[in-house]
Amino acid sequence: MNRIGIFLTAGPSGGGMFQYSLAVLSALLALPRDEYKLVAAYGDPAWAKFVPGEVELLPLRLSGLLSRTASVWTALGIPHKLWLRCAPLFFSAVRQVVNENCDLWIFPRQDIWSSRFPVPALAAVHDLMHRYEPHFPEAGGQGRQRYRQRYMKELINCSLSILVDSQVGKRHVLESFKADPDKVFILPYVPPAYIYESRVSPDFDSKYQLPGKYLFYPAEFWPHKNHLRLIDALARVCAACGDIRLILAGSFEKEYSRIRSHVEKLGLQDHVQFTGYLPEADMPEFYRRARALVFPTFFGPTNIPPLEAFALGCPVAVSGIYGMPEQLGDAALLFDPRSEEEMADCLQRLWEDDNLCRSLSSKGLQRAQLWGPTEFASAFRTVIEQLAPARAATRVSSRSEAVPSLSR
Repeated sequence: MNRIGIFLTAGPSGGGMFQYSLAVLSALLALPRDEYKLVAAYGDPAWAKFVPGEVELLPLRLSGLLSRTASVWTALGIPHKLWLRCAPLFFSAVRQVVNENCDLWIFPRQDIWSSRFPVPALAAVHDLMHRYEPHFPEAGGQGRQRYRQRYMKELINCSLSILVDSQVGKRHVLESFKADPDKVFILPYVPPAYIYESRVSPDFDSKYQLPGKYLFYPAEFWPHKNHLRLIDALARVCAACGDIRLILAGSFEKEYSRIRSHVEKLGLQDHVQFTGYLPEADMPEFYRRARALVFPTFFGPTNIPPLEAFALGCPVAVSGIYGMPEQLGDAALLFDPRSEEEMADCLQRLWEDDNLCRSLSSKGLQRAQLWGPTEFASAFRTVIEQLAPARAATRVSSRSEAVPSLSR
């Protein structure tokens, strides 16, 4: 029997990474019980309630000396192979993971922990935007970018295999780190489980007081989310579409104050509504009622909100960059996120053209039916079956050993 571990670090406050971790956990739970024994290691105690009883739990203490030493080690550029040899001698959490003797460990979150344990690992690489969009402050200054580049190189070099979201994601890994193409698996994202919930909270209408028709953009107010340019595009459309409304959902943090001030400066207070943070339970109803999702981000390669919209029949307009055209096909309008004019054209078409919205809704639903949680779990099992048996046969305990030959 194969022993498979999953290393869970992104807790419920982790947003998309938490949802992705849940999707991977669900895919693991779909594996045959007579063939696979599952272990879940976690640093955030909140994970305990999300892991069912049949999974062996391994709570770890990751904060404190271990976390600080791992970060400083990478920041100073000390050889990673030396860490893999020394860490089990000095840190009990590392020994605990190694002593589970799993045939494969899965690291669904892209962070420094993916390369801290001398075990056979399948690690996710979600984006390399620190390389491709380095001018955004959230990508980090030069020091932070060097640090991220180092731990990403360690992750990719020492992992048995890598998961990416798209062909573009794979190309980014290959050209950025000269990785072996045979060790990179493409596993596209799926909507989170909560998006399929049909229950509407009794106080939904009184809480949000939504207009009868609106465009929807759920995103934290990071600069790369491109809210300011979206507001400028909306201003262009208001003359022709006087009743147009835009709902912006996200915590009142980061650049929220600047964006709100920009709305007021342009006199768009009657056209833009800020909801604050939306709980998961309310998110599906926002999509169901929306005229369309507008998603002008500069980051990728792909994103999850367009998939959420597809699953609920909400038309989509999105930045046509990186892996988004691959992810969405002809089921979404694509625009240049640097162009107010292109964005404004999409806003106006979505607002005025009922036939366009019906067509996009239908195409999105069809695309959602082709790739969802069931298909994700099936594809994930294929990856596991190619990796775990080879590890079980040899019982190798070090990630520094050669990667087995895999067909992709």
